Amino acid sequence: MSARDRFVAFRRAAPRPPHLEALTVEARGLRFAVHRTPAVAGALPLACINGGMVYSHILLWPALAPLAARRQLILYDQRGRGHSQPPPGARAARIEHDALDVRALREALGLAQWDVLGHSWGGGIAMLAAAEDVGGVRNLVLVDAVGLTPEWLTALHTTALARLSGDAYARLAAYDPAQLHDPEPGRQAEYNRALYPAWFHDRELGAMFSPPLARSETGAAAVARLRREGFDWREAAARIRARTLLVHGASDMIPVAQAERTAATISGASLHVIAEAGHMPFWEQPEEFFRVVEAFLE
Repeated sequence: MSARDRFVAFRRAAPRPPHLEALTVEARGLRFAVHRTPAVAGALPLACINGGMVYSHILLWPALAPLAARRQLILYDQRGRGHSQPPPGARAARIEHDALDVRALREALGLAQWDVLGHSWGGGIAMLAAAEDVGGVRNLVLVDAVGLTPEWLTALHTTALARLSGDAYARLAAYDPAQLHDPEPGRQAEYNRALYPAWFHDRELGAMFSPPLARSETGAAAVARLRREGFDWREAAARIRARTLLVHGASDMIPVAQAERTAATISGASLHVIAEAGHMPFWEQPEEFFRVVEAFLE
C-alpha cells in the first residue's frame, strides 16, 4: 500500500474530528486565540504547539484530532500569528517570548498542570517552556523537533535541494538562504512554501499537502533572529523534568542524530524513530505515530 493510500484509509476509518471551541484568552498583556476540544474526565489536557514560526494552530488541526478521543486538546495561535494579538514592537520578537506564553496560557486557563506536544519549531518552544515551567508540564512529546543547536538549520537549504527535482527544485533554488536573515514576512512565507515538499519521505503523499498562506511579522522576526544569531538550548533542555518522548521520522531533514542528542540531554527521555516518514509522521505513518503517542500519554 502506498503512503497516499495508507493515509487515505486511516482518515476514512478515523472518527470525525470533534468540534473546536474558540475562545480569547488574555495572557502577558496580549489576547490569544485559543481552540479546544471537549474536556475528558480524568485526563490532563494536551497543549499542542505548532511549528513553522509564522503559522496558526491549523498546521496541527485536524492532523492531531485522533488524540482528542482520550483527552482534551488545546491549540492556540502564537503571539502575532493567526488571530492572536501581535506584541508591540513585533520586529523585536524572540522564540523565548513564545515559550513564556505557554505557562501564562496554562495559568490563564486555570490549569495546575497539563501535557505538552510540540512539532518542529513548536518542539523548540515546548522544550523552552517545559524548562521554565517545571511543575506545570507533566508529559512532554516532541515531534520532529528542531535541534538544540543550529547545525541542522544551516544545512537545511542544501539538504532540501538534494531531495527535489524539476519545478520544485527550481522554485527553491531561486532563493538565497542568506536573505532569510531579513525578517521580511513575505519572503519568509514564500520560502516556507518552496521548502515544503522536501519535508516528506513520500513525494506522492507530500503533493497532497501545502502549508497555509500565512504571513506574520512577529513570527518572521523570531525565525530570522534564530537564523542570524543562532541558539543553544542544551542548558535549558537539561533542566526539563517532564517525562519526555521524542518521535522522529527517519527521513526528516532534521537528522535523527539531532533527536538522539536531545534525548540524551533531557533526563530520562526516550526516542522512537518512525521508518519511511519525514517531518510529518502523523500523516506519513499515522497508525504507528498515534499508537506510540497514545501509549506514552496513557
